[in-house]
Amino acid sequence: MREIVEALGAQHAELDAALDPLDDADWARPSRCPGWTVADVVLHLAQTDELAASNARGDTGGNDWAGGDVDSVVDAAVARERGAPPAEVLRRWRAAASAVRESLASADPRQPIPWVVGSLPARTLATTRLAECWVHTGDVLYALGTRQEPTDRLWHIARLAWRTLPYAFAKDGRKPAGGFGLKLRAPDGSTWEFGLDDDPATVVRGDALGFCLVAARRTTPERVDLSATGPDCDRVLDVVRTFA
Repeated sequence: MREIVEALGAQHAELDAALDPLDDADWARPSRCPGWTVADVVLHLAQTDELAASNARGDTGGNDWAGGDVDSVVDAAVARERGAPPAEVLRRWRAAASAVRESLASADPRQPIPWVVGSLPARTLATTRLAECWVHTGDVLYALGTRQEPTDRLWHIARLAWRTLPYAFAKDGRKPAGGFGLKLRAPDGSTWEFGLDDDPATVVRGDALGFCLVAARRTTPERVDLSATGPDCDRVLDVVRTFA
């Protein structure tokens, strides 16, 4: 648990360093999220970190995120609170990020914590927070015309996407033909393998960054170095996801 919370803290630090020097015009730039500015992205992270921290503490009374279409609920939450001064949004996100790290660090990794579509073990919730902060850091850097450098934190995100493939297929209304494996090229040139010891039916191979971007719906499979073999090869890269 400590490893994933430390990775979450490092991702928070990366985003904080990008946000700290921005002026009001930068906060109003359109991000990679359609219809959202940089300020909207950071507001969304503050809202969801607050929710995760509250739920991890056992205070779920204000949890009105469950039910309905998740994207619509998220958009409505941002729309309700949009317009605060950038300095206030930044202070709010910093407080929420600190709170979520503190609350998850003290949780049992297997402790079920309510989340948007049910309950997740604390470790999995921490990994989803890492994945969300990572992809939204990229959304902010895109607005600023800066490239996001890949790090070994992607290991956690790739593992999350691999482990949740059965959920992704269920969301797509399909039942996979068998298990899944990954063989990915890490940012440092080494190889990350997931599930290959279990003789998976379908295997995805290629670039770890590309896989994580596809799972985050920030690119499409044909634009990155990825391939799949097996009975679900035609669908696995279309349904993989790191979010509810």
